[in-house]
Order: sequence, then C-alpha cells, then structure tokens
Amino acid sequence: MDRMIYTVLNSMQNSQTLRSISAQNLANQNVPGFRKDLVTDGSSAKLSFAEGFEARSFQTSKAGAAFSEDIGFMDQSGDPFDISITDEGYFFVQEGNGEIGLTRRGDLRTDADGLVVNGAGEKLLNQGMQPINLPPYKRFTINEVGEILITPLDAPDGQQVLVATIATVVPDQPLQKGLDGLIRPIDGPMPNPNQLASVQQGVLEGSNVDITEELIANIDLQRNFELN
Repeated sequence: MDRMIYTVLNSMQNSQTLRSISAQNLANQNVPGFRKDLVTDGSSAKLSFAEGFEARSFQTSKAGAAFSEDIGFMDQSGDPFDISITDEGYFFVQEGNGEIGLTRRGDLRTDADGLVVNGAGEKLLNQGMQPINLPPYKRFTINEVGEILITPLDAPDGQQVLVATIATVVPDQPLQKGLDGLIRPIDGPMPNPNQLASVQQGVLEGSNVDITEELIANIDLQRNFELN
C-alpha cells in the first residue's frame, strides 16, 4: 500500500507538470517569437534501503527545458521596427541584469536612451555584443545580413550610413530555454555570432504555439489528472 500511494502521487505530480507546461504555452500564444515548451525527457529513479529493498519509484527529468524550434506564423506588418528570421537562427539580446541570451522576438522599438530593445525590454546586440544605439534619422532599413542603414537628419535623401549590424547566429549545439524565456546552450559558452541567419524587415514572427492542439491537450491532461 505504501508503494502504491507514492506511485499514485508521483503520477499526479507528473500530470500537474504537464498541465503547467500546456498552460504556459497557452498564456504565451500572442508573444512574438515565443518558442513552445515541450515535455522534457526523463528516466526512473528508485529509492533503495541499505539491504537493497527497492520501495518506491520516482520519475526524474533531464536538466534544461525543451522547446519547439518550429517557425511561427510570419505577419507581414510593414512596420520597419518589426524584424524576423526567415528560417533557422536567433538574435542576441541582453537582459537588464547583463545576462546575454538568444531569442526570436523581433518587435523592436527605441527606449529613452536611443537603445534598440524588443517588446520584453531586452537590448538588441550588435556583432561586438554591445547594445545598438540608433542615432537620429529620417528613415532606416535593415537588410538580410542584419545591417542597420540610416539616412541622417542632415543628409540628402538616398544617402545611407551603416550604424550597426544585428548579431545573429545559427547554433550547432544543443539548446535549452531558461526561466527568463531566453535560449542558451545546454553545455558550454554562448556561441559567437556567425551571421548565417537571414533577417527580414517589416515581418513579425508570432508564437509557434498551435492553440487548438494545446486546448485539446489541456483537456486530456485534466481528465488524466482526475483519473489519477
């Protein structure tokens, strides 16, 4: 009976974890560039006494949060501050605490200091891993490489000046999502920019969460929790 109680409670806990992941996905369905959270693979662990009697089994999870790398819906917004990556790859951003991470979020704006930030307030970084400062301009464009070209206020129309290149990378190592929503390597340091990602201006990538799929999964998980 003792083992059965722990088995049932462990099963209920696993169901609750799955429901939390599904709820997290649904809550972020409208966040640009959001990567859908997935169930992390794991294994079973057994609690053994000194004499070798195995009383209870528990499920363990691998370190790091798994996520879907499917591309989200591309919205042709026409806003010059909306950018996206057409296929594989990520932007480099810096949080307020100085931590650097990877993201697909491309809803940009400039803050009070003229720094380019996304909708979460994370600073967009250039190839030198420094925040991008956008000086006064008449208009600006961002090409496929990620170069930001502006027409200065005192310059004639048609003249463009390169002010920064947005750092991008197509990683060749396993990645995980942190609690802050940013993506980093599972092991090892942050990769260096390789500019292999193709950038689009005026296009905003949405979340890659399938609402219908998540709602159905949420109902199934609720029923499974009640069954346990």
